[in-house]
Amino acid sequence: MSSPLAIPSKSPRVVAASISPASPQILHDRLRKRDSISAIRQPKVLHPVDNEDLRLLILENISQEAVQVFRAQGFHVDHYKKALSEDELIDVISQYHAIGIRSKTKITERVIKAATKLLVIGCFCIGTNQVDLVTAGKAGIPVFNSPFSNSRSVAELVVSEMIALSRQLVERSHEMRQGIWNKQSKGCWEVRGKTLGIIGYGHIGSQLSVLAEALGMRVIFYDVVNIMPLGSARQVNALPTLLAESDFVTLHVPELPETINMIGSRELAQMKMGSYLINNARGRVVDIPALIEALRSNHLAGAAIDVYPQEPGSNGAPFDDQINAWSSTLRSLPNVILTPHIGGSTEEAQRMIGEEVSLALSRYLNYGSTLGAVNFPEVDLRAITAEQGNHVRVCHVHSNQPGVLKQVNEVLSPYNVEKQYSDSKGDVAYLLADIADVSPQDVNKLREMIQHTSANILTRLLA
Repeated sequence: MSSPLAIPSKSPRVVAASISPASPQILHDRLRKRDSISAIRQPKVLHPVDNEDLRLLILENISQEAVQVFRAQGFHVDHYKKALSEDELIDVISQYHAIGIRSKTKITERVIKAATKLLVIGCFCIGTNQVDLVTAGKAGIPVFNSPFSNSRSVAELVVSEMIALSRQLVERSHEMRQGIWNKQSKGCWEVRGKTLGIIGYGHIGSQLSVLAEALGMRVIFYDVVNIMPLGSARQVNALPTLLAESDFVTLHVPELPETINMIGSRELAQMKMGSYLINNARGRVVDIPALIEALRSNHLAGAAIDVYPQEPGSNGAPFDDQINAWSSTLRSLPNVILTPHIGGSTEEAQRMIGEEVSLALSRYLNYGSTLGAVNFPEVDLRAITAEQGNHVRVCHVHSNQPGVLKQVNEVLSPYNVEKQYSDSKGDVAYLLADIADVSPQDVNKLREMIQHTSANILTRLLA
């Protein structure tokens, strides 16, 4: 078993939280059942073990609804519209117990090592590749995201792009703005009867499948796992088959080592002559220079790109060759729709993302629940009730190695352990335990003893 990553800190990573629980809208069935119980047995109002208030850093113009959820619970929230660079984050991150980001802010190993108080990271988006998940996990920091909330928004964008590309709407609109009347039908098509090829049939791909069939399109899809199709869609067993049959090809895959440049020169050559490519997934899944050549040669009739290998850090910043060496060439090509990573940028999607991720962060800070964490064991216990006035919840992150539970249970043996649950994921394990009949004088002693067990990464007491 590999040893845990050493995370420099001025003091031991032992944190106690004092939060008053809220009752936000429930977004997951697994959480709905627990909250129905809480409505009958009111959760205990938590009091501080340490006197430090929790501070949250919220970046990239995350919805005000999420900010209000946090402030309503007594958190101190600093909210900024732009992303921060790695060096800017390192300068300020040591003040904060939680951070909320979207896709532009990068939480690197350097940032995590500087984040001596950080308890949790919230990605208010689908992807988490902007976070060093392994380092965060080994530092005892769970990462939460919103994998489903913007699915409809992205699917609708793809539908609009298919129609805009097949009717050359961007070109005609640009000409009209230049004062040029150019009415034509050559090279313009209905999408009805055409074949849509979806690469990645997850939540976005499957919703898109239904919308496309409603427009009269034939849908095929390719995925690395066998999935039951919706409607009349059909799964193909090989990517080249999808590319050869499709009039439109759209990608909905995560950025993984095996998906980087999954659409390159070879795959573009396998696409039908006069077909269209749409990428609203991740910037590095398409080889953009190869796409430029396919468009220049007229092998492809058009493309729509919403994501890029490198993206500007804020609105108003230039999208030029300093960002990506081919930017000016791509911008000059006809019938190419370029958008600034707006797939999930609707009022509805941002509201739902804000609700979902703020709920996950609140549950972790308030109750220690890690349901939905992408890099962490998923552990949860029902809430301590108001009648259980002398109960303490132990939240213990530790290295996944033999003998840990024996050490912790020896510390807890003088007390009545009413509930306990432990799970592991890779090198990290997480234990929740509710302890009864703990006097205020014993709280600090209990914390210090668990803190000094051999595999301790991070220990919190919620009392």
